[in-house]
Amino acid sequence: MNRVRLLVFNAALGPLDYRVPAGMDVEPGSVVVAPLGPRQIVGIVWEADRLPAAEVPDARLRPLLEVLPVRPLAAPLRRLIEWTADYYCASLASVARMALSSGAALRGGGTLTEYRLTGQVPERMTPQRAAALDLLEGEQATIRELGEIAGVSEGVLRGMVNAGMLEPVVVDIDRPYPRAHADHFQPLLTEHQAQVAARFVACVKDSRFHPFLLDGVTGSGKTEVYFEAIAAALEADLQVLVLLPEIALTENFLARFSARFGAPPVVWHSSLKSTERRRAWRAIGRGEAQVVVGARSALFLPFARLGLIVVDEAHEVSFKQDDGVRYNARDVAVMRARFEGVPAILASATPAIESLQMAEAGVYEKLDLPARFGGAQLPAIETLDLTKDPPERGRWLAPPLVEKLKDRLEKGEQSLLFLNRRGYAPLTLCRHCGYRFQCPNCSAWLVEHRLSARLACHHCGHETPPPAQCPECGEPDCLVACGPGVERIADEVAEIMPTARVAVVTSDTLTSPEKAAQFVAEAEAGAIDVIVGTQLVTKGYHFPDLTLVGVVDADLGLEGGDLRAGERCFQQIAQVAGRAGRGTKPGEVLIQTRHPEAPVIAALAAGDRDAFYDAETEARREAGAPPFGRWAAIIVSSEDEAEARDAARAIGGAAPNLPDVAILGPAPAPLSLLRGRFRYRLLINARRSAEVQRVIREWLGPLRFPNGVRVAVDIDPYSFV
Repeated sequence: MNRVRLLVFNAALGPLDYRVPAGMDVEPGSVVVAPLGPRQIVGIVWEADRLPAAEVPDARLRPLLEVLPVRPLAAPLRRLIEWTADYYCASLASVARMALSSGAALRGGGTLTEYRLTGQVPERMTPQRAAALDLLEGEQATIRELGEIAGVSEGVLRGMVNAGMLEPVVVDIDRPYPRAHADHFQPLLTEHQAQVAARFVACVKDSRFHPFLLDGVTGSGKTEVYFEAIAAALEADLQVLVLLPEIALTENFLARFSARFGAPPVVWHSSLKSTERRRAWRAIGRGEAQVVVGARSALFLPFARLGLIVVDEAHEVSFKQDDGVRYNARDVAVMRARFEGVPAILASATPAIESLQMAEAGVYEKLDLPARFGGAQLPAIETLDLTKDPPERGRWLAPPLVEKLKDRLEKGEQSLLFLNRRGYAPLTLCRHCGYRFQCPNCSAWLVEHRLSARLACHHCGHETPPPAQCPECGEPDCLVACGPGVERIADEVAEIMPTARVAVVTSDTLTSPEKAAQFVAEAEAGAIDVIVGTQLVTKGYHFPDLTLVGVVDADLGLEGGDLRAGERCFQQIAQVAGRAGRGTKPGEVLIQTRHPEAPVIAALAAGDRDAFYDAETEARREAGAPPFGRWAAIIVSSEDEAEARDAARAIGGAAPNLPDVAILGPAPAPLSLLRGRFRYRLLINARRSAEVQRVIREWLGPLRFPNGVRVAVDIDPYSFV
């Protein structure tokens, strides 16, 4: 092979051909360095017949410079990259970049100098050093990473090194991870669990593609069952990928995994330090990382011997990426399993309707766990009609729920209050002139956070301290918080029950896996009486003494323009209800609502999941919505409103007229300003048989827009804002 085609990480360039110098050994998948003008770029050698490019004479080809010391990307991963780019209308370059997500790992192993505290404390310390001392307790990392952890400059840390407060430690970049053992601990499964586990184990041993839908009620032991499949993969010296929807769930999972297999799995998520990412990426590529637990980006890691993929909480919306390459990790996981020729397990207590339909069609094999483990019973569910039994003025918890909370506190049992709204209040206004605090970058209100004393935008991250007076009329002490967030509910609980120990659990408070682990330890030790949280507490946690769940506002999930609102609301409330009564004590769930007759709420109260799914499925069928039709969105944005509007109208004006494709819009997006960009949307609703991706490419391909305009395509959208 003296001529190769390179996939480079610049979609505008397209594939480029290069000459292979004598003595250089390359193959499809090799990661190489090549010249581009005066620069050097990294690229992946690709099959020329799968990557069209302009023909360039051999004499004009420039030679490759270097083959990087990593295993070539295997053919199944290359096919996955091609499929993802094609299905989600993304560039090959942007998808391939996710496979080489640790640039430092490409340069090989070696040693690295990290630093840790020595325990020495000088008599005189600057405030910055004192703050760093507290934040760096138990940490070991490079100077740069320690600076990010402590929020101080590298100069401060180097001064601490010179003062003897930090000491260098030389570490091997490629040091091995502890080995997991399939037989470390053998759990006792019920007969039903053992039957399901045996089916998984047989499929892992067969080493063939087979997608499963594991449908088990909350507390039925789904994790223990798929752990048996992981054990079978470990015995066969195969690698396993487990996808979790939230980083906050990782620490809880790690503890369960370590208890079963004697060592923690390799972790992969965005909060890892760069040195940890480099070590993990290289171990995965060499086949030494046995089990990898990660967020959706772990799907594109270069596994050497992948033998099983598990998607836990497979219904979760967070598996859908809403920027960059807008892919759904649940679906891409099944496709990776198909290309690798391995089983895939989608586990959920509330599967997505799309997954249930695939099972009904025979594409997925559905296995059920209909009962809780150890004889625990599903909680009793009751609705509280807020129109008939409203909370006291200025409060948000109805009297019956308050009485239940007090009863649990007296018994020494735990309660959980669920409200999917972070902060103290979603809106702050001036009672004098009516001024409302809005984000300058987004068409959204600023949310008041009293724990951090900030007004914050949850879309762009803009923050500002609450002013002492109204910025519009200048009136002092006139700002009013409107509506409840979890912090406000926590304050109400503290007023009602002053002795209760209350924990607020949101992405603002559990900002790292370590903080999540601390919360779990405190809850399991009985150091928390009432948990007040967002959707972060709806899944994965097992607290035996938690016997009461209160849903503060069940109607919140039914608001807005989300076309899957009913299904999502059902899943969320069913999942949070599943936190109650997981031990020997019976559980109870109270759902506060103003619409107890709504199909979602009525189905939850009756415990009739099948009736809700049947009605929702029939409604989707009539509307031609997924899984019976296809959805796609086109999002147009620009910092100039007129430019965005004109581009959207140009797209709408060029829309094809096809019998099996309906195109709605353009119209301003519900969130018409986001991060300083004005946004317009078009929605495509097509029959299942329509080739939506081809239609979109042929439609948008000839159009040209100003440099400031971005046009994004979202196949199978979950967000409609």
